[in-house]
Amino acid sequence: MKFYPYKRLNRPITLRVISASLKLPDGTRDHLDTSAYSIPQRTVALGVAQHEDWVSARIGLSATLPPGATDPDGPWNDLRVLAVLTDGDTNVRTTVDLRQDAPDSKEWSGEIEVFRDDHVGRAALAAYAVATIDDVPGRSITETDGDWTVDVSAEEPLGGLRLDVKQASFSKSAREWLRPYADVPWVVDASGRLPLVMINTDIEGFSDLLGGESGGTENKVHELLISQMATDVWTAVFHSAVGDLEIEPDGTPVFPTDWRGEVLRELLPDVVPGLRVEEALRQVHRRRTGDAGWVELQTRVHYAAVRRAGASKALANVLRALQQMNREDSA
Repeated sequence: MKFYPYKRLNRPITLRVISASLKLPDGTRDHLDTSAYSIPQRTVALGVAQHEDWVSARIGLSATLPPGATDPDGPWNDLRVLAVLTDGDTNVRTTVDLRQDAPDSKEWSGEIEVFRDDHVGRAALAAYAVATIDDVPGRSITETDGDWTVDVSAEEPLGGLRLDVKQASFSKSAREWLRPYADVPWVVDASGRLPLVMINTDIEGFSDLLGGESGGTENKVHELLISQMATDVWTAVFHSAVGDLEIEPDGTPVFPTDWRGEVLRELLPDVVPGLRVEEALRQVHRRRTGDAGWVELQTRVHYAAVRRAGASKALANVLRALQQMNREDSA
């Protein structure tokens, strides 16, 4: 634990990556989609577009300061918010100032440039709020409580949504709530500390197939099943998150602080594209609690879940495996 001889904020900065693009040797820029970064995993994978010769990456950032940071009666002045990228392997450190979105706003945003020649693997990205206190400039009053990872070569940022996965016979389970679902392969319960996925062992061979140990075509089917399961999970946890929001007195929905908040920040850019996640959440809340628009939004929710689950890639792998089998059979 660190001790400071001056007053600090007791809550951290929330840092989010909101965009990423690559500058290519010919001067053009490839704007990466949201699959290049994961808010729950706090990871940016700059290899997702499979450009081996990119020159630099521009990463868009959004930082939310905790309450009290911009209080005009606070014990500090000259407040600045800095984004800092640190690479321990190459000893490169890049610092940029973020801009306050509006006077007295807790929201700050900006971009940081990552030069390919400066990095060989992973770099750590953090944010710091610094101010002048007791006539001493540059004192840190709060920072992020966990770094983002910027990986210059990784093609996949998602380690997967943290889940509690259990197997049981639905028809014989001591969990009575499972028994009505005895004819389905899995169910998702998003009401607990972590999302729970229950696998139904009553379906013969299903658990073995999910193990993915067979190789060949069966392994591709395993990937497809996992992606379908993940689609269901992402959809369920999104609806759980938006269905249990804390609402401020002025009607503004508040991001949850647990996994539900992570899910919302991950999916909202695809559910309501083109908006900051705070405004996207307000729009989703209005549609869910209002008279219109919620049903129409379900296509976007499903689209976001399918993308996060990697269903298209899994389906393409199965189709290629089947085509290969057909060619071998006809040879």
